[in-house]
Amino acid sequence: MSKIKYCRKLMGIFILSLMCLSFIFISQTSAKDKVYNLKIQSAFPRGDLSMETLSVFAESAAKHSNGRLKIKTFAEPEIIPGDQLFGATKQGVVDMLHSMGGMSGGIVPIGYVEFNLPMAFRIDEKTTFEDKAQVIRDFYLKNGFMELLRKEYAKQGLYFLDIHTYGPVPFVLARKPATSCSDFKGWKIKAEGGNLAYHSAVGMQGTAVSPTEAYMALKLGTIDAAEWDVSCVTGLKWHEVAPYWISGMECDHATGHILINMKKWNKFPDDIKAALHSAAEDYWYATVAAYKKEIEIVEGLIKEGKVIKNELDDDCKEQYKKAAYEMWDELATQDAASAEAIKMIKAWRGVK
Repeated sequence: MSKIKYCRKLMGIFILSLMCLSFIFISQTSAKDKVYNLKIQSAFPRGDLSMETLSVFAESAAKHSNGRLKIKTFAEPEIIPGDQLFGATKQGVVDMLHSMGGMSGGIVPIGYVEFNLPMAFRIDEKTTFEDKAQVIRDFYLKNGFMELLRKEYAKQGLYFLDIHTYGPVPFVLARKPATSCSDFKGWKIKAEGGNLAYHSAVGMQGTAVSPTEAYMALKLGTIDAAEWDVSCVTGLKWHEVAPYWISGMECDHATGHILINMKKWNKFPDDIKAALHSAAEDYWYATVAAYKKEIEIVEGLIKEGKVIKNELDDDCKEQYKKAAYEMWDELATQDAASAEAIKMIKAWRGVK
């Protein structure tokens, strides 16, 4: 081979090498700078406190990703009706959903355990609102409970990102005062899901009423009491017609979740996944602060005499506790995951 041809060959190899290196560099730079435009929809409408606080999640995701995560938040039903949100996220119509386990418990049975299992997330020790929230968060993250939840939701093609709080649930308002279970005789209460049986076990008759219709039902006396979260006072104004806050059977914090389409989650690079986890943790603390503020508003209304707090007596609390533990055992029969979850909760709470 002549020296000229040899030199040309070396030059060709050199140029080809430069092109390959350039391609790799450009590809790596492109991946590093890629922007992810995502949509998250809540199962709750505009005005719901947890939905409105989702702006913190979006802003935090942008911060932790150096602007590479651009998340648009939507309320129910701005993209899809709430009862179709779970399936729509599985199919990728939306990238993420903001909801709670009770709304998809018919598909993922452990959801009924995850969301507001009666008495499970009630911390009786005299600690602050924030301390009680942290005790519950630590249970999720440090006892294998989160791993169990992620495994079950993964079967549906969804990644369980993190939890958030709705504060104390059930938050019960009544037209009449009550401090004992005997006071509930003949009462009808608007309740949700498993709480229909929970309240019925202590003498009330549980009935399904839309939250938007509860105010008038209470005003007319069609029902005697109704449950929701603290926004039944601060948002729905039920206290105007049912001023008695019946306390003593609620969990200190009921939790919801953010779920992500699994196919999309698996395609995210590690730094984007880390940014989403950090944003979700920020959102948790934002909901703790938001719901604490709402409770403080209620405490102000108590001082003004517009809300009257009734604490249940010990006997009635024990009746509720007995009903709760019976519900735990019943839920444990749903499937193997629910049984494992109940086992974890019993060990955590020291219940046999």
